[in-house]
Amino acid sequence: MAERVQQPPAKRLCCRPGYNTNCRQGQRAGGTLCGGSGAAQGGSSKTQTPESLLDISARKVAEKWPFQRVEERFERIPEPVQRRIVYWSFPRSEREICMYSSFSTGGEESGTSGENIDETRLPFRRGIALLESGCVDNVLQVGFHLSGTVTEPATPSEPELVCSVSVSFDRCKITAVTCSCGNKDIFYCAHVVALALYRVRKPEQVKLHLPISETLFQMNRDQLQKFVQYLITVHHTEVLPTAQKLADEILSTNSEINQVHGAPDPTAGASVDDENCWHLDEEQVQEQVKLFLSQGGYHGSGKQLNLLFSKVREMLKMRDSNGARMLTLITEQFMGDPRLALWRQQGTTMTDKYRQLWDELGTLWMCIVLNPHCKSEQKCVWLRQLRRWNSIDVCPWEDGNHGNELPNLTHALPHDLSSRPHRTVFTRAIEACDLHWQDTHLQRVITHDLCTHTHTHCPHDNHGSGGALFDARGWPLWHEHVPTACARVDALRSHGYPREALRLAIAIVNTLKRQQQKQLQLLRNHKKVTNMEGWVGHPLDPIGTLFSTLLDTGRGDEEGGNAFLDFSGTRRHTLSHSFIFNALLSLTDSTALIGLGQQRVMPDGLYAQEKVCRNEEQLLAKLQEVELNDALVKIFRKQAVFLLEAGPYSGLGELLYRESVPMHTFAKYLFTSLLPHDAELAYKIALRAMRLPVLETTAPSGDLSRPHHIVSMVPNRYPRWFTLSHIESQQCELASTMLTAAKGDGRKLETVLESIQKNIHSSSHIFKLAQDAFKIATLMDSLPDLTLLKVSLELGLQVMRMTLSTLNWRRREMVRWLVTCATEVGVYALDSIMQSWFTLFTPTEATSIVATTVMSNTTIVRLHLDCHQQENLASSARTLALQCAMKDPQNCSLSALTLCEKDHIAFETAYQIVLDAAVTGMSYTQLFTIARYMEHRGYPMRAYKLATLAMAHLNLSYNQDTHPAINDVLWACALSHSLGKNELSAVIPLVVKSVKCATVLSDILRRCTLTTPGMVALHSRRNSGKLMSLDKAPLRQLLDATIGAYINTTHSRLTHISPRHYSEFIEFLSKARETFLMAQDGHIQFTQFIDNLKQIYKGKKKLMMLVRERFG
Repeated sequence: MAERVQQPPAKRLCCRPGYNTNCRQGQRAGGTLCGGSGAAQGGSSKTQTPESLLDISARKVAEKWPFQRVEERFERIPEPVQRRIVYWSFPRSEREICMYSSFSTGGEESGTSGENIDETRLPFRRGIALLESGCVDNVLQVGFHLSGTVTEPATPSEPELVCSVSVSFDRCKITAVTCSCGNKDIFYCAHVVALALYRVRKPEQVKLHLPISETLFQMNRDQLQKFVQYLITVHHTEVLPTAQKLADEILSTNSEINQVHGAPDPTAGASVDDENCWHLDEEQVQEQVKLFLSQGGYHGSGKQLNLLFSKVREMLKMRDSNGARMLTLITEQFMGDPRLALWRQQGTTMTDKYRQLWDELGTLWMCIVLNPHCKSEQKCVWLRQLRRWNSIDVCPWEDGNHGNELPNLTHALPHDLSSRPHRTVFTRAIEACDLHWQDTHLQRVITHDLCTHTHTHCPHDNHGSGGALFDARGWPLWHEHVPTACARVDALRSHGYPREALRLAIAIVNTLKRQQQKQLQLLRNHKKVTNMEGWVGHPLDPIGTLFSTLLDTGRGDEEGGNAFLDFSGTRRHTLSHSFIFNALLSLTDSTALIGLGQQRVMPDGLYAQEKVCRNEEQLLAKLQEVELNDALVKIFRKQAVFLLEAGPYSGLGELLYRESVPMHTFAKYLFTSLLPHDAELAYKIALRAMRLPVLETTAPSGDLSRPHHIVSMVPNRYPRWFTLSHIESQQCELASTMLTAAKGDGRKLETVLESIQKNIHSSSHIFKLAQDAFKIATLMDSLPDLTLLKVSLELGLQVMRMTLSTLNWRRREMVRWLVTCATEVGVYALDSIMQSWFTLFTPTEATSIVATTVMSNTTIVRLHLDCHQQENLASSARTLALQCAMKDPQNCSLSALTLCEKDHIAFETAYQIVLDAAVTGMSYTQLFTIARYMEHRGYPMRAYKLATLAMAHLNLSYNQDTHPAINDVLWACALSHSLGKNELSAVIPLVVKSVKCATVLSDILRRCTLTTPGMVALHSRRNSGKLMSLDKAPLRQLLDATIGAYINTTHSRLTHISPRHYSEFIEFLSKARETFLMAQDGHIQFTQFIDNLKQIYKGKKKLMMLVRERFG
């Protein structure tokens, strides 16, 4: 708390009309101890004595009446009475002091700096430590003002600090605090805490004086003058200017000070008009909230804001008016956050955590306006306030959307709501201002008189009245919009009425259970039913409110557990605590199951959809904390059966809307809970929940007689589900849980498999399920489960079919895994996937992965195959390879040749496929690769044939001297040269036609002149013979082509040459000269070539000078 160093001005003027100076003469002006006057001190004495009537009455007056009203009511108040009123006016409970000096009265706390700190460093704990260490001194109470000094002991880094502390109080509340420590925080500093607790714990040690005005009334003129002069002398540097100013004004007849009757007294207590509330530093609240908001969720600011909201709830629970006051200050800062306008302008959404803070803000305002004891005047003030915030353009909307987002593609209600005004986070609080608590039956529900009420004259549930006030057992019902009714429960809890909240919560749950039965009857009578509003993910969180109210009371976290007895009509001594606890747990679980199982339409917008998922997971997490006993299992079974039969009211019923929120997460919880007790029911629930109709491409027309019926409320629109990926993951988790549980049960595995194949539409999730099933089936500590392995294989095959014609980056992984799975199943599975490869794999996958893996030694060893089985499997692989080669010769021919090596007929067939495809369907790269393979396998003539076919597809231009095919061309020429002159003669024309690059041609020419054709045979045998002449075919043709290529390349280069390439060009001409000189008249040709260059390109003087220097 930012304690002000200056004492606040007095709240009221004090005077004594007609005061007689003689009546007080001789009376003691000094003080007495707070515990004086001989009266009982409320526990300060060690002996137990009856409390005096004076103390009883003074305490009541001190709690309720401002002291000014006491003075106005009685002409003269005896001094002992004044002292007792002043004494009892100070707070007697440490709870409020703790509330105003720490974030929480218990549990984990954090400092307002946003960092977790040691609990001993919290102001309240530090204040206790200072008090217990004897650091509080000079404690003085003058009227309604307490002062003292608190000494902060010296530390190695800080010197001793003496703080002057003063506290004003009224009607058992601290109304103002000051401390010289200069601490700035929302809450009281440790020094204020220490002084206040000193007064609470040691009232007998505090010297108590009446208000200073009472003491002054007892003085005569001389005493007053002496008092004033001494006061000025002691504090002349501080008060002398003020004293002189006041003296001048008093001596001036017409001064303002003389126009007012009486004088201010800061110790005289509150006036009639003063608001009675605890001191709250509004400025610091605003500054701290603004700071946290400016940090944008970093440095723990989100947590600190949540702690502030918790503090508001704590104040409300204490029925402290500062709760609403503090929330108003927080809201003003939230509304002033500059990011709101920026986000609205940019069309971006606020962060999820920030959005949740706004939700809590709206919920707290609902609680405040629903205060059952709120005055109408105060509610009007809040309503004006809320309407003002609601009208601001940047006020966040309830569903989290912005106006410039994409239009809604589905609506929660069947009629068009596009023209509906947007609801803000304050809309529900504004609407709640119209609610009241005066309903007779509502008062009957929440009062204490139900345990004696016989309900004789009240309407009971006769299964025909929709508004029955009691059910057949005589338990009260409350028919109201469920979220609104639950908001009442939250308000009652928040304002410190736990018993009333519990009573209303029980009535609501009983009403929900009764409505369930009526819904089932409506369905059986073929009456039209609708159920459009979802309670899980609702802005008011009705199910979460009911659940927390029942569970916390049942566990004893809140008072009011005996309120359950008021509904039973049973004498209290006949019911044990365990019975009450179990009964409340039963209601708790029923509430959660009803809410989670409700069929509800997926709301619009990313935030609203994420909230549905988040609230569902939070509820399930709370449910999992409750240990199931036989009674709860019975409730689970009963509720599960109802959900299966409840038609459109249930998300697990047969009638399912296309836009309904899926039940996967909820069904998974039910499945695991019911499985040990009723496996058949558990599987029924889980299998029914596997549906995801939003992904169905078509929806059948309405027909209630058809099972698993899907109805689209907006048939021409595809709903935009932002959380679809998460929902599909939950669907996958449910299926995986069923697969795990069904291990060893062939019938159930088959049923689960059919459900997966029908309802899951994501290949990635089906692949995950296949992998999960494979892992479960092949656990190391047991023999493989063949049935589950087959399920895994079936799922894998479905994945292959789904991804065959679509792009999937995990495709190769999926294919390899499928072969592994089929291997585990057995040889017949491998043979089956090869027989039907065209429906599962691409030709490339079938040959390069499937057939290759099947033919590997690892697979043969793993399957323990005999020779006959190996041959059958190899025959299937070869057949697959040939089929793939026919379908995709470009990519599969080489693999087919490799797989068919050991079968002559199959190999020849594959080779013929290559030759047939080589003319039109294969590139030179593919043909060169197969040709090299043929040479490697010992088929040089076939390699030569394929190389010549490849050359026919090749075209190398003059500047492609680094083309990757150059090595293939050189290899083809070397192969032809090694085979003989005829082969070389045949290939050179192809080279001349396909290759225009001079350096490549010169390289080929040089290699052909080094050895005799056919001289270097494949088996390294040397043949005698003469080198081929460059003047005769075929080398003459190659030489002329090479010289021509050099000439053409030279002119091409000179067209765009730059000076930095001159030296490179001269080297190129040097290589050209070497080729020219290989011809008989080469020297003459080269000279003429150089002369032509000099003439044609004489403008390139520097370059031509370099040419002359090198070539003359």
